[in-house]
Amino acid sequence: MATQILGILFCVSAAAAAAGTKVYSFNSQNSTSVSSLNAKDGICKSVVEPLGYACQEHTVTTKDGYILSLQRMPSGLSGQAADKPPVLLQHGLIVDGVTWLMSLPDESLAFILADNGYDVWISNGRGTRFSRGHASIDPYDSAYWDWTWDELAAYDLPATFQYVHDQTGQNLHYVGHSQGTLIALAAFSQGKLLNMLRSAVLLCPVAYLNHLTSPFARGVVDLFVPEDLYWLGQHEFSLLNRPVVNKLLEDICIMPGIDCSDLLTAITGPNCCLNSSRTKIFLDQSTATKNIIHLAQMVRTGTIAMYDYGNENDNMDHYGQPTPLVYNMTSIPNDLPLFLGYGGKDYLSDVRDVQVLLDNLKDHDGDKLVVQYTDEYAHADFILGVNANQIVYDPAIAFFKIN
Repeated sequence: MATQILGILFCVSAAAAAAGTKVYSFNSQNSTSVSSLNAKDGICKSVVEPLGYACQEHTVTTKDGYILSLQRMPSGLSGQAADKPPVLLQHGLIVDGVTWLMSLPDESLAFILADNGYDVWISNGRGTRFSRGHASIDPYDSAYWDWTWDELAAYDLPATFQYVHDQTGQNLHYVGHSQGTLIALAAFSQGKLLNMLRSAVLLCPVAYLNHLTSPFARGVVDLFVPEDLYWLGQHEFSLLNRPVVNKLLEDICIMPGIDCSDLLTAITGPNCCLNSSRTKIFLDQSTATKNIIHLAQMVRTGTIAMYDYGNENDNMDHYGQPTPLVYNMTSIPNDLPLFLGYGGKDYLSDVRDVQVLLDNLKDHDGDKLVVQYTDEYAHADFILGVNANQIVYDPAIAFFKIN
């Protein structure tokens, strides 16, 4: 992610492949169904149902008109209906809901939760392949891409929460990874969603990015790549069939300390526990270039604030003050059950930045905050590690059971 960019590794793979470099992606025996995904078939038909699991396709429209895709897994492999509360899974940047389904069923969180009796809901953020609809704007229109993670926190997350709550009649557990934690923390700090929430599991939590150590992401930020793209008219951030983007990435790859022959490590950190035999699958999901600019601003300022329009007048128009509004992490209710999982080798959710977040949560009720540190884990291990079921998911499920 041009900053907090877990998923950019999927996109950059395409550019790197064109340059003859070694690329990485994630998959396993599920490779055939994942690689053949298309918007017409959907996730249920392509990925979930072929493995014997029930799956339903749903859509929800946000208040600003974006039509989002949701998948529901109402039962496990046994076919027995879920008897535990709903769980909403929210992916990170430049990936989609398939993130939670890419490994074998006993290694993928969505399948594991379903087999443990939870009513599983998988969200797909605006702009990704299954969530490109809008009530009035075409995705080929630059206006479609006029948003950042501010809007994901203000519109997408509330819409999906409300929909799952209305469909199930229950409050829900939440699991976010990377950008999926950022938008949740932002919403929670404003008092949103709390009346529908049981607990939140935040994997690779992102609130502060000042200590970002990813050489590739730092290069993107330092060279002002997203800003250049925006002014070149590239409002959709995607690396497929975009010569301008590929050229800029090639410029980054010649910077000292950036090894584009190993993009996975350069971006996310030295992941310990991915299956090296997984098939190469290039999952290029789009986000708004404006969103990447916003994340880059976080890296430069070390704050978690709304999008900075670059001048006092525009900020005044949007916020009523000359600087962007700040999301105050100390405003998150102290009795909200939170599980934070982070890794010692993560280049994106750096240990020092996570500590800043934890310092802001120092007054949190002791019995409502679980912090799990895994020294050998990097960014992708938390969702794709072959042992994440034992290291991360078992403790998370135990956390759900007491909340």
